[in-house]
Amino acid sequence: MNFRIFGNDKAPSLLLIPGLGVSYEIFLPLIRLTEDRFHIIAAEVDGFTLGKHTRFTSVDDQAAQIIAHIQANCNGHLDCAYGLSLGGKILSRILERNEIVIDHAILDAAPLLPLPDWLIDPLRYYQAANVWTCCHWTEFWKFVFRSHYFDVLLDECCKTWRWGGKQAVLDGYKSVYTSKLESISGEDIHFWYGTKEAFAAKPQVKHLLAVYPNAHVQIFSGMNHGQLLIDHPEEVAKRIAEAIYPQFYVKM
Repeated sequence: MNFRIFGNDKAPSLLLIPGLGVSYEIFLPLIRLTEDRFHIIAAEVDGFTLGKHTRFTSVDDQAAQIIAHIQANCNGHLDCAYGLSLGGKILSRILERNEIVIDHAILDAAPLLPLPDWLIDPLRYYQAANVWTCCHWTEFWKFVFRSHYFDVLLDECCKTWRWGGKQAVLDGYKSVYTSKLESISGEDIHFWYGTKEAFAAKPQVKHLLAVYPNAHVQIFSGMNHGQLLIDHPEEVAKRIAEAIYPQFYVKM
């Protein structure tokens, strides 16, 4: 795992963990909006790096690598951490392990529950085909596989495909959907999702509230998976700033 560092190293710390299939570059618009007031650590999840062939290991291993980095470089403390999808799953595991302190945590559409065994392989092979078509096919099949996504997210997936490929997607989905959040620790935990992904997100919210009743749930109207970050990074930046600077927040 690599870590890209941005911003002011004297400012409050912000960890960003990208979703499955995409690189840290999905955060670049958000980084540009926040680097003047944060010390930003953007994780490059194994299997989804740029310019380097890597293999995805497991959610727990990715969490362990991030924990080790924060212990070594940030005195074991983060002011805020934001994880998108798989990144939210990794962040939930970091919070579950409770080996570093995170003041504010945002789980954006994080999959916290396992899927039925019979569904895991069909889903992960479908998703691998989904990304492959965006890199290699056009017209009809590209339309079919993009039908429930939006172009920017899958275009981002194409960037990492040449470095981790099909195997990274398969291994990532298997690890994500065969584990369950058992407990979680933190002072301020948020779960975000969009109304267009509510079918998948609502069971995750129900489970999170069962293990952590004080979690804050935000639902974004008209948004699909990852769409708030991509289409409205200024809203994400605003909410992060409000969480860390509530007493003297200045609108961006």
